[in-house]
Amino acid sequence: MDATRASLLIRAQAGEEAAWKDLCGLYRPLIVGWLRRQSVPPSDLDDLVQEIFLGVLGSLPSFLHSGRQGAFRSWLRTIVSHHVCNYWRSPARQGAAGSPGAAEAIKHLKDPDSGLNRCWEEEHDRYLLRCLLEMMELEFEPATMKAFRRMALEGASGAEVAGELGISVASVYAARSRVMRRLRQVAEGLIDELP
Repeated sequence: MDATRASLLIRAQAGEEAAWKDLCGLYRPLIVGWLRRQSVPPSDLDDLVQEIFLGVLGSLPSFLHSGRQGAFRSWLRTIVSHHVCNYWRSPARQGAAGSPGAAEAIKHLKDPDSGLNRCWEEEHDRYLLRCLLEMMELEFEPATMKAFRRMALEGASGAEVAGELGISVASVYAARSRVMRRLRQVAEGLIDELP
């Protein structure tokens, strides 16, 4: 996906099929993982994910990014939480929804400040960063990515990385800068802030 986040959302809002497929492809694994942690049985995952994406599709044309950090992430979490609550309240789930565990899960899903919802935000950003880094692996040489990962993600010094890779310290800093610049270009509109 070469489009920036903002243009991906704009294109998806405008009804561009390729942008919608990219958006679904990007977010489906995150949503599936989240549903699994909410104890949604594997037999119900695909149907619930489809309902969630239908909700996103229906609401996407009216989504306006406020410019606040996490606006899209919070909007998406609200839609996911709404559908998960409806799932647990459905007549097919009456027995499970009446259990203390389901009631507690619904309570946490409805509270935007709950630990569960804070976990969504952290997981969302980690997931998208991982996706972005996988994309960068396709664009940069392995040594460039190793220099970036060691410095930017693992906190190694430029000198340490230079010694490990057998390159100059200046080359290490240049590698980190090139990858970071490209990450920001690709990430624009996908996540609000990179580390």
